Amino acid sequence: QVQFHESGPGLVKSSQTLSLTCTISDASITADNYYWMWIRETPMKGPEWMGAIHSGGTTYYDPILRARTSISRDTFKNQFTLRLESVGPEDAGVYYCGRGIRPRDLTTRGQGTRVTVSS
Repeated sequence: QVQFHESGPGLVKSSQTLSLTCTISDASITADNYYWMWIRETPMKGPEWMGAIHSGGTTYYDPILRARTSISRDTFKNQFTLRLESVGPEDAGVYYCGRGIRPRDLTTRGQGTRVTVSS
């Protein structure tokens, strides 16, 4: 069964860039027709889909976050990475990576990693 491990700094300063990596086990990021995605849960907005990268490499982003968000992948390491620029207090929360068969349809995810934003 596919497993995910999110990693990255637990603390980031306001206005800086947050970078999180998702390492995939027991599945290939390039195989089949999956969307590998990032979701977060924040106190301000609750669950929020941020974006996805398809097994073929196409990326999809939430329109509101698009200007600050980028998702990339390293096929050799079987990882994909989220970058979120200009973070603020509203970006604090728990970030999850996972996959689904449609861009916004998360079916399996990791345990999540908590991000705190300091001023």
